[in-house]
Amino acid sequence: MIFTKESLILDHQQILQKIKRMAFEIYEQNFGETRLVLAGIHENGYLLAQLLEQELRAISALELSLLEVTLHKTEPLAHDIHIQPLPASLKDTAVVLVDDVLNTGKTLAYTLRAFLDKDCRKLEIATLINRHHTLYPITATYTGYSLATTLREHIRVIYREQEWNAYLI
Repeated sequence: MIFTKESLILDHQQILQKIKRMAFEIYEQNFGETRLVLAGIHENGYLLAQLLEQELRAISALELSLLEVTLHKTEPLAHDIHIQPLPASLKDTAVVLVDDVLNTGKTLAYTLRAFLDKDCRKLEIATLINRHHTLYPITATYTGYSLATTLREHIRVIYREQEWNAYLI
């Protein structure tokens, strides 16, 4: 039997601080936009996008929209990508894709295709934790926490009972 040891790397309060800082960075880089769409990848990315939306509403007058993106993470080409609610148009709109952990970049790379068709003006990426093991040409525009890990280590971001925690496993 193999036992894994979890190490807490970010507690709830630290995660909330990271999200607040990311919201300020997003607002700073999108100050002149008339509309900003936050597209969170199901499930944790969407929950984080909701928190970013709350923070952005508190500090800005940007017109904000929230989308949930669902894709099959192990076989993304074999299944459709679903966006809810499906926007009529994203033409001339700034979009920020949100996910909890940027590891290889595969999930975000496949998600991009759903937004490239929609003629958005700008497409950025926000991630709570960036592991820097990208195998795809994906770079986070906004990062809450940057962590160098080995390939054998994993990051788990857990949302349980209204509390966030991130672990190195």
